[in-house]
Amino acid sequence: MSNHARVTVKDVARHAGVSPGTVSNALSGKRPVSDETRARVLAAIEELNYYPNLLARGLVSRQSHTLAVVASGLEYYGPSRTLMGMEDAATQLGYSLLLDLLPLDAGNHIDDVLTTLTGRRVDGIVWAVHEIGANHAWVTEDRLAQLPPIVFLAMEPRPGFDRPELDIVGADNRGGATLATRHLIETGRRHIGIITGPLAWWEARERVVAWRAALEEHGLAAGDEQLVEGDWSAAGGEQGLVRLLEQHPDLDAVFASNDQMALGALRAAHTLGVRVPQDLAVVGYDNMPEAAYFLPALTSVRQHLIDVGRLAVERLHTLVAARLNDVPPPTGHVQLTAPELIVRESSGA
Repeated sequence: MSNHARVTVKDVARHAGVSPGTVSNALSGKRPVSDETRARVLAAIEELNYYPNLLARGLVSRQSHTLAVVASGLEYYGPSRTLMGMEDAATQLGYSLLLDLLPLDAGNHIDDVLTTLTGRRVDGIVWAVHEIGANHAWVTEDRLAQLPPIVFLAMEPRPGFDRPELDIVGADNRGGATLATRHLIETGRRHIGIITGPLAWWEARERVVAWRAALEEHGLAAGDEQLVEGDWSAAGGEQGLVRLLEQHPDLDAVFASNDQMALGALRAAHTLGVRVPQDLAVVGYDNMPEAAYFLPALTSVRQHLIDVGRLAVERLHTLVAARLNDVPPPTGHVQLTAPELIVRESSGA
């Protein structure tokens, strides 16, 4: 048969001496076929270079060359950048990515997704769902034992597991918030507020912990009146700064937990006649490309999120290889990328 002709199920069936339905059953497993028949079907698929030959090879080699990414929040800057890094690393390592999106309030959908992915025989899973409230309560030793290798993104470490530490890759939220707060202190600010992300998010709480610790380390106040909870949006940042100034009129700096909220804070400052950075220094988080074009240009924390995505897939590749070679998996670990402060006009440095 010409290499340019499209091979069909009927061609495979004819070559193997079986019916098209038997070919489908041999690949899907929906109905039993004998080992001998299954072997003939797989051989025919290989010889004819039938399109689903990756699946056939997976049935033989125990590898599908597919990684699943279960993600949420792709409407936000950070998760979308991380996904870019995953795609880059997967391509380099010879994997296809299967993307499954969960709503932020995934709830009971999680069990359905895990069951489906197990049935699809993916080689491994990157769990890129933000830890919000109790949505990671499913992470137990018994549940993980039923799954292919898995790497978690941006999740609080789980001490106390009998198994080695879970594999977690992420950005150092505490480190980034510490950089931002210390920078404001070093530029002479003494009344530093924070507009947080939604406090149900673990990452948002991590940044608050670091903000408070940095202030206390320098003998500065970190009271409740200096904190307002935001929602990651520019509108939330605008409303947040208005509330902060009502609660703490002497505020001379604000750390916004992402750049969108920082943008809203800059708008609020302009509306209120508060000069940035003369009266109020502003620092954001994420260093999105537009940050350099804010007025004034925004000082922000860069998280190296593309690197986070790459590292997650590379780590998962290591775990998959260990399983395929029937060797004990490497000891689990937490790997965090180091943040970087990008100083611009808004902090007055």
